[in-house]
Amino acid sequence: MKGIVLAAGNGSRLYPASLPISKILLPVYDKPMIYYPITTLLLAGIKDILIITSKRDIDNFKELLGDGSEIGVKFSYAIQEKPRGIAESFLIAEDFIKNEPVALILGDNIFHGFGFSSMLKTVGKRTQGATVFGYLVNDPERFGVVEFDKNNKAISIEEKPENPKSNYAVTGLYFYDNHVVEYAKTLKPSKRGELEITDLNKIYLEKNELTVEILGRGFAWLDTGTFESLLQAANFIQSMEINTGMKIASIEEVACRMGFISKEKLLEISKRYKQNGYGKYLEKISKTI
Repeated sequence: MKGIVLAAGNGSRLYPASLPISKILLPVYDKPMIYYPITTLLLAGIKDILIITSKRDIDNFKELLGDGSEIGVKFSYAIQEKPRGIAESFLIAEDFIKNEPVALILGDNIFHGFGFSSMLKTVGKRTQGATVFGYLVNDPERFGVVEFDKNNKAISIEEKPENPKSNYAVTGLYFYDNHVVEYAKTLKPSKRGELEITDLNKIYLEKNELTVEILGRGFAWLDTGTFESLLQAANFIQSMEINTGMKIASIEEVACRMGFISKEKLLEISKRYKQNGYGKYLEKISKTI
């Protein structure tokens, strides 16, 4: 399975902080924001990842992440010229995806919760249909909203409805089979002039090939698109790391735990950050994994 991180867009809600740099490179507590979605893909067992960003920011992402070989994965890069919608990612990534299933995650989405890794591994093994994740929110009118029947089967999805049929938002993490490019090519721009991911999900729903996994109590889904939510995310990460003594979304640690790199390699990487707590953490972890 291939993976895509959509890290384009202007990030205008975070101006002026995001004027000189992509918001996806801003820190969320002690790590660049993009570490969090990359970690989600790694936990699903995905090692071949395409970063889609803007022409302005692509070199910054390359400088931060390189080709991925240091952590045993492969990073590729592509440009979205203008923000024409999430679903355009699959048209941009057609040559990258080829005939494989693919997962897409939005660069400003953070997921954390007990059992999430096991869920991701299970979903990542699916080769037919699509899987999205539902999360209970207070303001569903801001999101794509999924409606369920009495048997908890998804029966409709609407994009930012005025009168939501449920309080379950579709999060920014999507898994698709190898028909996704074919279906994305049939989409028409919405009134916003974008190829909507909700319209793509509707195709799978109409074919009875859409699975909705519910992220229940104990899960955190953080969308870091505003100053308030960015601060809340940083405070959440800080609290969890201080209370548990474990880092959230350390891509080097996750790569080692997933078997992509050795403990010796992790120890080697830790020396790069030897002047701060991140390096000391990696050093400690390399001796306990």
